[in-house]
Amino acid sequence: MKAAALAVALLLSVLCLAAQDPIRLDPKNPHHFQYDGKTIALLTSGEHYGSVINPDFNYHKYLDALQADGLNETRLFPGSYVEVPGTSFGIKRNTIAPPGDRILLPWARSAEPGYAGGGNKFDLTQWDSHYFARLHDFLQDAQHHGVIVEISLFSSQYGEVQWKVSPFNASNNINHTTEGLDLKHVNTLQNGNVLALQERYVRKLVHELNSFPNIIFELQNEPWSDHPQLESVINPYLFTGRDQYPNSVEVADLDSLAWQSRVAQWITSEEAQLPHRHLIAQNYSNFRLPVRQLIDGVSVVNFHYAYPEAVTLNYGLNKAIAYDETGFLGRSDDAYRRQAWNFMLAGGSAFDSLDYSFTVGFENGTDTEPNGPGGGSPALRKQLGFLQRFLSALPLVDMHPDYNVVVHAAGAATHALSDGKGVFAIYLDGKGPSSLALRLPSGNYRGEWINVVTGEANAVTNLSSSGDETSIKVPEFESGIALRLSRALY
Repeated sequence: MKAAALAVALLLSVLCLAAQDPIRLDPKNPHHFQYDGKTIALLTSGEHYGSVINPDFNYHKYLDALQADGLNETRLFPGSYVEVPGTSFGIKRNTIAPPGDRILLPWARSAEPGYAGGGNKFDLTQWDSHYFARLHDFLQDAQHHGVIVEISLFSSQYGEVQWKVSPFNASNNINHTTEGLDLKHVNTLQNGNVLALQERYVRKLVHELNSFPNIIFELQNEPWSDHPQLESVINPYLFTGRDQYPNSVEVADLDSLAWQSRVAQWITSEEAQLPHRHLIAQNYSNFRLPVRQLIDGVSVVNFHYAYPEAVTLNYGLNKAIAYDETGFLGRSDDAYRRQAWNFMLAGGSAFDSLDYSFTVGFENGTDTEPNGPGGGSPALRKQLGFLQRFLSALPLVDMHPDYNVVVHAAGAATHALSDGKGVFAIYLDGKGPSSLALRLPSGNYRGEWINVVTGEANAVTNLSSSGDETSIKVPEFESGIALRLSRALY
């Protein structure tokens, strides 16, 4: 009887979870998300996207670690792109690069040996039931933990190293995909018979996962890498490397955009026959850039290695603007924490730090030995949790960038949000000592300074404004500090 009762309780729990509406842009403020009846921002420091395809990775422990710090997002590469252990991007313990004979992809293995990564080739006409069972279980546990999963359906190949182990490479499947296909053509409409297999894969995932409310579909990760079109530069005064990464700002070219548009059509046409509609994200560029045009159906605009200006330049789109991946600034927590506060207080919708401390055997994120071209640590996740709590304490549905409240902050750059009624959130980036001059509406205010490193709060009391310039004492700080104010009787 106890076992039967437990089974019934589990079934009811699953049905209850599945009954939620999918995450969407908040209809009252499309710069934030609405999920489970609440207006939310997405914040995380997550593993390198291999939670499902790496069968040795314990995603239950991983999701526990995210939830423990109040983090609520992760990215997932579902199998169309894989990396090579110990080789791709210099990542030593890469969750998206399990040993080739262990890797779990949507497609079943055939009886024919010869997969370049190890083991038998794939049959791209047959689905692997073990993969889909693991995918379902991962998404269900993520939902239970309050974690939104961005599913990046495709990625650039970046080079022959990754293309050599791609399931779409003719050498790795028994389906006679187009021989000699250039990796630059894989994610274009000029990819031979691969296109039909890509469509089948997208429609399968979209159909399988329709009932999950905690997913966002991203069309392609970093499409400009295989199909770059130079749009701008960060520093025009460089004498060498001016038009090269990491100074170049590139977007995907027309061939890539035409293919991405087709992927978006596959998603929307498949969901047109299903009960639920999910958000679609487009990875637009690195750094910062005013968007020229989005693909039809896109609601989330992703930037990598983003500046706060990525938000400022595109706020008028009334879409979610996301900082979708960090990296290449060393292992110090300081750089990524500062990026998070600057981006989110500029009006950003999501911040996703790539965290190399999550590896097999260290799914709690405690692998702090050098591992990849970025950071990640238990301390950083705790600090991003402070930012999450800071934002959650605001009337987020009413908050928008405020370019007038800060008159001057000595020695610090600032970003601010306000609700237009008397609630203000301000971040000072830099180091003290500093002084802060504000232009607040008339009234009495209370609030608190937040130490962004320790989470310690110091109360602000007896702050009055007559509507003119008001000075406020700033505590000592070393690497940014945040202020939250609300008008009394608000």
